[in-house]
Amino acid sequence: MKIVVAPNSFKGSLSATQAAAAIAAGVRQAMPDAEVVEIPVADGGEGTAEALVAANRGSYGRVDVEGPLGDPVQASYGRIQGGHAAVLELASASGFSLIPAARRDIRLASTFGFGQLLEAARRSGATSLIAGIGGSATNDAGAGMAQALGVRLLDASGLDLPRGGAALARLARIDLDGMDRDWRSVKVMVACDVTNPLTGPEGASHVYGPQKGADPQTVEELDAALHRFAEVVAKDLGKRVEDVPGAGAAGGTGAGMIAFLDAELRPGAPLVVEASGFDAALRGADLVITGEGRADSQTAYGKAPGEVAKRAQAAKIPVLLIAGSKGPGWEALTGLGVTKVVTLDNEGENLQHLMQDARQMLEQAAARACRERLWT
Repeated sequence: MKIVVAPNSFKGSLSATQAAAAIAAGVRQAMPDAEVVEIPVADGGEGTAEALVAANRGSYGRVDVEGPLGDPVQASYGRIQGGHAAVLELASASGFSLIPAARRDIRLASTFGFGQLLEAARRSGATSLIAGIGGSATNDAGAGMAQALGVRLLDASGLDLPRGGAALARLARIDLDGMDRDWRSVKVMVACDVTNPLTGPEGASHVYGPQKGADPQTVEELDAALHRFAEVVAKDLGKRVEDVPGAGAAGGTGAGMIAFLDAELRPGAPLVVEASGFDAALRGADLVITGEGRADSQTAYGKAPGEVAKRAQAAKIPVLLIAGSKGPGWEALTGLGVTKVVTLDNEGENLQHLMQDARQMLEQAAARACRERLWT
């Protein structure tokens, strides 16, 4: 019997890789003769790089970059598919968590380090990049990223703009001459699950700015600066990015990646599950086991376990989902082919205990589900 184990992370307790190992251990305990294939998955957020590196048996590259306010940070990217593809997360270089609360300044925060990370991944030989852009500290439309790649962002006097989103209010011209032309042959895909445009009431500044410490006056200032950025991109690069769904992701980095890297914005779960090699692993499988910390309506719509279930259903393979707990709307999973949902809190354990002993409890739940063949 072949069983594919493809869980998401159990946030706060286990990464997707750790969860896959725990479930696989439980399966082997109950069914020692089974062929078990571990494919940890993610949906584009935190843990995406780790999941894809583990699923593809890849490796890591590490590079020293500038953090959001210029402090040195060591960031990493994953090498997969024999080094021809790389996966990276903006948060590791330009993330909100990298700045102490007392120093956070959304007007000055820059994606420059993310650009350095992208450049390192390209120079490693990757011709295809998958980027997760959640968790940013920035609101600069990827301007810092572009500067790190050699793009010059100039004011009316021909001087280079300083870092940060507020400076974009003075943007007059974009000069691409310093950007390596080899970027034209690199395919860039962005895991993006938001549909916010770059500017306006639903744009980056208004929706996400306050979460990063922006007061109402700063929000309006940054929104105007992003509008100016979009105007100059349209004028100098011939690309309209202001109203593209997802352009407002990561403080407008979605727009910048379209403008400077011809990136394709794609929903995270399908992009990452596809890149994990899950479809190939499905061949000849008799069962798929997936899971995450909380099974609810979001699991079915937009999360990696829902994507796993859809693909298994299309291949007519039963799906068992193990979750820490159930939330509203979990029943929608049955429509995606999930035969059975098993929750760790069925045993009456409280959440704190579950998080402390998640690995052991997940292993035990998988072993019990396999012994009792709960998916049949």
